Amino acid sequence: MNQIIRQISILLVPVLLAVTFHELAHGWVAYKLGDPTAKDAGRLTLNPIKHLDLLGTIVFFVTRMIGWAKPVPVNPYNFKNPRTDMAWVAVAGPAMNILLAIGFTILLKLLLSIPLPRSSSLVSVLMPLALMFKVGIIINVGLAIFNIIPIPPLDGSKILEGLLPMEAAIKYARLERYGVILLVILIFTHVVDYVVFPVINAVSSLLLSFLM
Repeated sequence: MNQIIRQISILLVPVLLAVTFHELAHGWVAYKLGDPTAKDAGRLTLNPIKHLDLLGTIVFFVTRMIGWAKPVPVNPYNFKNPRTDMAWVAVAGPAMNILLAIGFTILLKLLLSIPLPRSSSLVSVLMPLALMFKVGIIINVGLAIFNIIPIPPLDGSKILEGLLPMEAAIKYARLERYGVILLVILIFTHVVDYVVFPVINAVSSLLLSFLM
């Protein structure tokens, strides 16, 4: 039980930060491009409770790499260029997670540079903090990579819709009703383990290599 509590405590802050800033980035970019829907819904907030999705959060704690949040509401008809602007809104979330991953990398490097004797009482405090920063790198890379998969309702599908010809984009958008079911199948049949996880591990390892 103590081990489980310890793991949850290390995962909790990185997951909440990753989810909150991911969705906040979507809403903020949408607002700047002319759509106040997220703001009016109270989603331009740092309160993580507003952004959490129960199933997506459970997936985070099971996989320790990927998951999802409650999508911020966006009305593309408020945009000057609906398809292009929607693609920019979609890009904002994963881009924010990559920035957070870089931030956690810098924090971890600074933490590891602190000269401490092994007998120091601070080690018992700093070690969990170092683990939290490392998890922060992996969780944010995972959320960014997972969300650019072009399966509705993930961000990658909105990016792809913005790139496709109009007729193809309309047909592709019809897949959204099956998107969550497809995602759950891909996760729990471990297809994601073989396709997405290696990419997440590679990008995380690249960031962690800067600590050497």
